[in-house]
Amino acid sequence: MEYRNIGKTGMAASVIGLGAEHLDGKPYAVVEETIHAALEHDINIIDIFMPGDEIRSNIGKALGSRRKDMIIQGHIGSVDLSQQYDISRDLDTCKRYFEKLLTNLQTDYIDVGMLFFMDTHEAFQQIQDNGIIDYVLELKKQGVVRSIGTSSHNPEVARKVLESGIVDLMMFSINPAFDMTPAETDVLGTIGNLAEQQYVTIDPVRAELYKYCEQQEIAITVMKTLGGGRLLSSEHSPFKKAMSVTQCIHYALTRPGVVSTLVGCQSAKQVEEAVSYLKATEEERDYMHIIDGYQGELSGKCVYCNHCQPCPSDIDIAMVNKYLDIAMLDTNKIPPSIKQHYQSLSASGADCIACGSCEDRCPFSVPIIENMERAATLLG
Repeated sequence: MEYRNIGKTGMAASVIGLGAEHLDGKPYAVVEETIHAALEHDINIIDIFMPGDEIRSNIGKALGSRRKDMIIQGHIGSVDLSQQYDISRDLDTCKRYFEKLLTNLQTDYIDVGMLFFMDTHEAFQQIQDNGIIDYVLELKKQGVVRSIGTSSHNPEVARKVLESGIVDLMMFSINPAFDMTPAETDVLGTIGNLAEQQYVTIDPVRAELYKYCEQQEIAITVMKTLGGGRLLSSEHSPFKKAMSVTQCIHYALTRPGVVSTLVGCQSAKQVEEAVSYLKATEEERDYMHIIDGYQGELSGKCVYCNHCQPCPSDIDIAMVNKYLDIAMLDTNKIPPSIKQHYQSLSASGADCIACGSCEDRCPFSVPIIENMERAATLLG
């Protein structure tokens, strides 16, 4: 297993995580099998947004003495008052459901206390006005939550929440189809008919959000990695070609700021399929032949696909470009962590010999030689 640091929290997450939604309503034996398979494969992060007592208790029972081995994202505001998934911005209701979460999971702390479903500006205003943010901050002060996160599907609202400075982690819906959806579009409303949507290029608001997260050391965990399973079907995919689980995971993990993809699993077999990503070849991970007809305005912009490789100087060109993109957000305030990451690379932009082989292979006409020179200047 590979691990990535969760921002400034001191925790590190497995790059393959577990989304537990599909375990809701399943018998305990299924929950136990899936959770134990995840632990056996060294997965150490799980998202639990489901509000029901049964699923929460089943997960807590399955974790048992290994609770300490799993980073739990637990949501504040996720309720089932109408016997179905719902959202509450009422402080007392949120407190009651969060306290039940602790009881159900048989734990006295949650690793990441998540501000649930921040998809509208009104929702963010409500949790400020209703005292929910103050409540979560107090939980963090007491050590009941170790860090604070948020979940969102709206890049504009998510950015507003992140700019408040209280969030260490954001769970966000990332896949190629969603990333090509305009920022103002309700992606959850379109997920049932992805194949009918029109896609042109990566939405710049979403791209900037990911770069901002890496710049600010705010970790991203990914939901909807598989587009609700629709990207795995040529019939339901907007690209008219099926992606593999490995390709979907690789797309998410190559976005700036992403530390883990939370793949929905409901069996040991599905867990094994997800972690098989770690042994996949570069050819098996490559997704560009599926989305390359949707380049649009991407000309000149790196999408970190690695088609430029191999480099005779062994430069990780995609990684250099990623750090450069983040540095270019504000060249006067380049985060020390970005410079440190860049300088820890075994080969940097300064090692470029300007042979041009990378530019010949790049499907997006990125000025790679120029970028290597710029990275050497800005990042040392």
